Amino acid sequence: MLKRVLDSREAIISTLALLNAPIELLYPHEWDIVKEACTLLEPFEQVTVEISGEQYVTASKMIILCRGLQIATTHHQTSGAISTENITEMVQVLSASMEKRFHRMEFNNVLAEASVLDPRFKKLAFNDSTALDEAVQRLKTAAANCTRNEPSAPPGNQGEAVSQEVEKHTSAVWRFFDERATEDTTRRNPSADAILEIRSYLDEPRIQRAEDPLSWWKSKASVYPRLAQVMASRMCIVGTSVPSERIFSKTGQIISERWNRISANKVRHLVFLNANLKETE
Repeated sequence: MLKRVLDSREAIISTLALLNAPIELLYPHEWDIVKEACTLLEPFEQVTVEISGEQYVTASKMIILCRGLQIATTHHQTSGAISTENITEMVQVLSASMEKRFHRMEFNNVLAEASVLDPRFKKLAFNDSTALDEAVQRLKTAAANCTRNEPSAPPGNQGEAVSQEVEKHTSAVWRFFDERATEDTTRRNPSADAILEIRSYLDEPRIQRAEDPLSWWKSKASVYPRLAQVMASRMCIVGTSVPSERIFSKTGQIISERWNRISANKVRHLVFLNANLKETE
């Protein structure tokens, strides 16, 4: 709102002068306050727009974006750009409010785990090493509890035929090794698998910030099968309630005075279709 008022400054002054409206005009120094407030609040607008999206991952960005807001606000305060006492007070209030709300964000289980599982951020999302260690430990536990998707057996009796052929040509000298190899293959340790997966994942180079983390995970699902299952339940979480509010708005468009007799079941179906079907040109 302040930005639109500032952009329309000349039009507002001219209109009020022509109408002779009983409204007190802003003084030049007050316009300067509005301009500086817009500069201060611009990062907040950028973050609000970014975390309200629906076509990309948002939960894993929350920790980094909130810290970025705090740093941007502090920089505005220390850069000497503040020229009025009002803006100084505004910066202090914003900084105190963010410190109160965000100081334990790295210890939020969902946001911390989503940040670690985002191949763009991983460990760089954290300032607190304790929060990072706890998030990694929770991911190890979750990955160990996942059911590993083993490759399916060949169709028909192909597997049995190969096994019989091997037994036919295997001498007694090699039989003990084949039996031991079979036992070693079938006996797996979920905890060890989970530890190896997350250690290997964290050692991989991070991808660029502009790349799609979901596409990366799609290509790496066979390399990290357990972590991929955990990722699917973490990175699908949205950072804000804005997407839900958009759905409620669409529901209000569907249920009107003209359509007030639609049953609740049909409303659910219509809302689901309206929110998920892509518009066709």
